[in-house]
Amino acid sequence: MTRSTGAVKAGGREVTRAEVEDFLYAEADILDAWRYDDWLALFEPGARFEVPATDWKGESALASGSFVTDDWDLLRARVKRLKSRKAHAENPPSRTHRMVSNVRLHEHDDPALLRVTAAFLIHRARDGEFDPYAGRYDHLLVVDGEGLRFRLRRAVLGHELLRPGGRLSFIL
Repeated sequence: MTRSTGAVKAGGREVTRAEVEDFLYAEADILDAWRYDDWLALFEPGARFEVPATDWKGESALASGSFVTDDWDLLRARVKRLKSRKAHAENPPSRTHRMVSNVRLHEHDDPALLRVTAAFLIHRARDGEFDPYAGRYDHLLVVDGEGLRFRLRRAVLGHELLRPGGRLSFIL
């Protein structure tokens, strides 16, 4: 069931939309500041990060084309690489500005989990180019005594294709 106002029960407590919005806004600030250790701390160990291809129809990211299908080990390796000089496509880092909106809470079959959908718009400045990336988030959040954490973080681009030379060398 989708709730646009109020709260949803998950993790044995009521979770409000404002709480989830604050979590997503804090994540956006962390990513815009390139604080990747802080970003990784928003995930539970064993979590996944996915960015399906632009023609994704909802099937498993492993069964379809995708830009990113990171398990926990690959996610940690991605953070390590982005923090190093080995991330040539992001040295120096792109300038980004994220906007998150239309946050919706959805109950999940697992009472410890909360499904969250939201819209995003990311403006990216790099190499004299200014590119917008628009899409939606479809996340599974773990709700526990420590707050909210990602079990699955999925960014689904709304683009039909990326512009020639467009690249996803940063986190959507």
